[in-house]
Amino acid sequence: MKGVVVIGAGKIGATVAELLASTGDYQVTLADRSPEVLGNLDRDERIRIMAADAEDSLKLLDLLNGQFAIINAAPFRLTKHIAEAARAAGTHYLDLTEDVVSTRRVKELAANAETAFIPQCGLAPGFVSIVAFDMANGFEVLDSVRLRVGALPQYPSNAINYNLTWSTDGVINEYCEACEAIVNGVRREVPPLEEREEFSLDGVTYEAFNTSGGVGTLCDTLEGKVRTLNYRTIRYPGHAAIMRALLNDLRLRDRRNVLKDILEHAVPTTLQDVVIIFVTVSGHKKGHLVQQTYANKIYSRDVDGRTLSAIQITTAAAICTVLDLLATGQLRQSGFIRQEDIPLKVFLENRFGEVYAKPETSVPHQRFGGSER
Repeated sequence: MKGVVVIGAGKIGATVAELLASTGDYQVTLADRSPEVLGNLDRDERIRIMAADAEDSLKLLDLLNGQFAIINAAPFRLTKHIAEAARAAGTHYLDLTEDVVSTRRVKELAANAETAFIPQCGLAPGFVSIVAFDMANGFEVLDSVRLRVGALPQYPSNAINYNLTWSTDGVINEYCEACEAIVNGVRREVPPLEEREEFSLDGVTYEAFNTSGGVGTLCDTLEGKVRTLNYRTIRYPGHAAIMRALLNDLRLRDRRNVLKDILEHAVPTTLQDVVIIFVTVSGHKKGHLVQQTYANKIYSRDVDGRTLSAIQITTAAAICTVLDLLATGQLRQSGFIRQEDIPLKVFLENRFGEVYAKPETSVPHQRFGGSER
């Protein structure tokens, strides 16, 4: 079995550890600095639980020595510390961050590394980049690539039409930081929460607006090849206006801890959510301007007798897929690896990646995450 350390025992990290342990192919250690978080975990004898502070470089290095890989599911502000420890320990590194600055540091650490550094392995950034790049490759000349993703409550019941489904810090960060895009062939930074649009899917109206990080490394990959490239987060109509008022008019952009406290005490969490993925690519094929769209909805469901939210399922399954592909030699074993370096077909055929299969294309399979080796 290959040893894997998961840093961060929150909703996503704990799910990642459980999925990996369920295969019998990985020896999993789940670490977190918070005794409260560790104490609230459902104990699984297949998972080694440890208290560890990711900012304690020496102890983190000791934890990583001899391990095949580390999965970073900690808050984005710890990315630098964890990635540096992985480089020092000679351990493969994977993370879920959407933070642009953190990813740049990971890319620097990957230079000349003997192990793989694979950031942004979640849903967005992550799977959505794999889909978009696969679609883009089918065009002779690209025109536009538009990525839209959202994790939404199935039953919204408050003024902001939202429930907390993942990291509050992550939501606030993507609402506050500048967003990468390509506009009229020129790479630019565009403001978050702006350029709002509406669209309908299956008879439901949604809004989408700029947020940071979701485009991943696609601006690097497609710069000079596409006229328009952007990423926007999907919400129910009305959400963006309220968040702009909080962040801009009340200036909570400069007091993020206050906003986090407000949201976590006033907005309930939910496991009854839906992940929406909506990617549109246009360009020329055989001399004609053509548009192609990928649309998918993934709902919360029971896995091994426990209800998991859609964002838990999609995010955890995505990074488990990338780890699986790395462990089985289907990915390059060193240096910086982009999400768009992963073939969509290979991703969807993986035992974890198959959760993204649409109902009409899914096939019977043994238990989600079960051993195939």
